[in-house]
Amino acid sequence: MESEKNVWDKSFRIIAHVDMDAFFASVEVLDYPQFVGKPLVVGGESMRGVVSAASYEARSYGIGSAMPIFQAKKLCQELVIRPVRMKRYTEISRQIMRILRSYSPLVQQVSVDEAYVDLTGTELISGSPSMAARSIKKKISEKTSLTCSIGVSTSKLAAKIASDIEKPDGLTIVSPSMVKDFLESRPIGEIPGVGAKSERALFDIGVKYLGDILKLSPSLLREKFGKTGARLIKIADGDNMSPVEPWTEPKSISNEKTLRRDTKDPGIIEKNLLMLANKVARRLRKRGLAGRTVTLKLKDSDFKQITRSVTLQRGTQLARVMLKEAKALLPESIPSAGVRLIGVGLSNLEPAGHVEQISLFETGESKEEKWKRAEKAIDDILNRFGEGALGPGSLLE
Repeated sequence: MESEKNVWDKSFRIIAHVDMDAFFASVEVLDYPQFVGKPLVVGGESMRGVVSAASYEARSYGIGSAMPIFQAKKLCQELVIRPVRMKRYTEISRQIMRILRSYSPLVQQVSVDEAYVDLTGTELISGSPSMAARSIKKKISEKTSLTCSIGVSTSKLAAKIASDIEKPDGLTIVSPSMVKDFLESRPIGEIPGVGAKSERALFDIGVKYLGDILKLSPSLLREKFGKTGARLIKIADGDNMSPVEPWTEPKSISNEKTLRRDTKDPGIIEKNLLMLANKVARRLRKRGLAGRTVTLKLKDSDFKQITRSVTLQRGTQLARVMLKEAKALLPESIPSAGVRLIGVGLSNLEPAGHVEQISLFETGESKEEKWKRAEKAIDDILNRFGEGALGPGSLLE
């Protein structure tokens, strides 16, 4: 947005937001060149699944993330549907993050395909903000054969919005002198955290751009929009200077599954809960974490969602405990439309060592300790022989 002659004095931070272009879909095209130029989505392996990512060719048909596969297929009969290969995406993601860390130790990865990089003070090594961003783009392209879009500004918020302006393969620099006008002129729907529902409600009270927030009473915004309103006030006032944090503990760990067919069968629902609880438990143990809040998520064929949670007295990383609590959270009657998606999650996370509290009245090994050893043994077997090598008998079918 401004040329290289603009000066970033030392009172301003230099933050880059690096966002890979249609990452999952681009990796599929990279690995399977026969799909170059074709509309492609990554998602569920059946027509019951949803779109996880769409190539730009697919997007031209109006296809986007979270759209049901069957709907995407209606929009484009020639659509190529590829299964999610998270292991492959993670492998390439690690290469990208290593490249970013070669430019700065302050890299905050926010998902498998995007990260913030604090380039403040790296000018002597990497050059101006524009030079550093171009260098990052070039190195990512050389190492992975993929493109990314980068936004550079004085804050994470401005950099993130800027990275989306010239996609794909874009670069947008918003220098200190332009940040205020840039943010105030952004459509309110572009502000991270403002969903479609909030956007419509803000439109109704005359807020089309972020700058319009300053024309309204703060008390009205807080009363009508709660935390979202308070956050928008801060952003509009220029209070968006959250630091780039190289690593933070995850706030929750969850897994969900879209069923091949809608079901009202409690047995099928419970088997899926068992499978999901085992997956969550393995991820918790791998990270050395435990959690106190178990959450159950159900979605019916009309896409209506039920979410229920319960908080335990102390943290757990046991699948059997999660399963027990998730089953207790099931509604008394299954939705009449049938269940199409099931999810289990654990939040209020803490290091697992903090929950090792054995009763003073227990002698020998407690039942919980025995289950922990059993589930840890299963982890070891699966790590050695791969997924599916061992599991509950009820899941064999």
